[in-house]
Amino acid sequence: MHPTAIVEKGAQLGRSVQLGPYCVVGPNVVLGDGCRLHHHVVIDGHTTLGEGCEVFPQAVLGMPPQDLKFAGERTTLEIGKHNIFREMVTAHPGTGNGGGVTRVGDRNLFLIGAHIAHDCRIGNHCIFANYVQLAGHVHVEDHVNMGGHSAVHHFVTIGKHAFIGGMTRVAADVPPFVILVAARGPRSEVRMINGVGLQRSGYSNEDIAALKDAFMKLFSRRARGSGIAMRDRVQAILVTRSINPHVQYLCECLMRSFAHGRHGRYLESLRADRVHRNSWTLQNQYTLIVNVVGRGSVQQTANPARDHAHEVFELIAQADPGWAFTGWDGGLTGRNNPASIVLDRNKTVDATFSQES
Repeated sequence: MHPTAIVEKGAQLGRSVQLGPYCVVGPNVVLGDGCRLHHHVVIDGHTTLGEGCEVFPQAVLGMPPQDLKFAGERTTLEIGKHNIFREMVTAHPGTGNGGGVTRVGDRNLFLIGAHIAHDCRIGNHCIFANYVQLAGHVHVEDHVNMGGHSAVHHFVTIGKHAFIGGMTRVAADVPPFVILVAARGPRSEVRMINGVGLQRSGYSNEDIAALKDAFMKLFSRRARGSGIAMRDRVQAILVTRSINPHVQYLCECLMRSFAHGRHGRYLESLRADRVHRNSWTLQNQYTLIVNVVGRGSVQQTANPARDHAHEVFELIAQADPGWAFTGWDGGLTGRNNPASIVLDRNKTVDATFSQES
């Protein structure tokens, strides 16, 4: 540790941690074994870095989120193992309104000036080029590659193995396995399957061919000019026998955005923001997040009945044709449908649907 580095009382440092000149580590920070902070790095807040992370000069991790609804509540920034944060990268913790956690997985690379806003979830093995900007509540799945100066709207989901071209405005969910590039004006468009990226990640030629065939049926000029709605084109693939599992995942992600999303963003339908979901927000700021596993939907209704100071919600699971509701998991368990849930804390509920045989 360089003599000019400041480590506040309470910080926890693992073995073989290296701190360069003028680094500042806050009292609630945890640095895993082998982390290296170059000079002029600031890590504050309730921030955890897993082993082997490397942080370059002028990066700032864990400072309060840029959200007017943030009221100083305790929230966290949880970073996994072997991540690299280049110069001037910023990452903020979550907010009470958004679940309280910003989470970064393992072995990600964040190049100069990249920004990770509050309540984001980032998977593993992703690359974010210079000045990529992630707004709040963005979910990035594994093996995503984002070109420089691309910007992502809040509540967007970017599917695994997607490639985002430089200078692209990402305003809606991005399907997995595709290349998304800037088009005319503010528009962006799905250009093709990310065949090179999939090949490098070990996908078989058969899987890549199946995804390319699905792309032609969904996104090609002929498909768009067929007069058949996108949702119907997706449904036609889903009912195919012996569907490739990667094609099925692609289609299910598309259906989730179409059937449950708002403005092309699935996570937008789950937001607990007072402006957009007043009936979902408790007076004591507890929030309810409902995830759908499989194909179906969940209707949420505020129940006038109250459990003392806590609001009660009724959840009704509705399966899509050919699917069946199989149960709740997380903050609510069992198979009762409808089911009531008391929000005495922030809760996340998974509604699981299985395909009928």
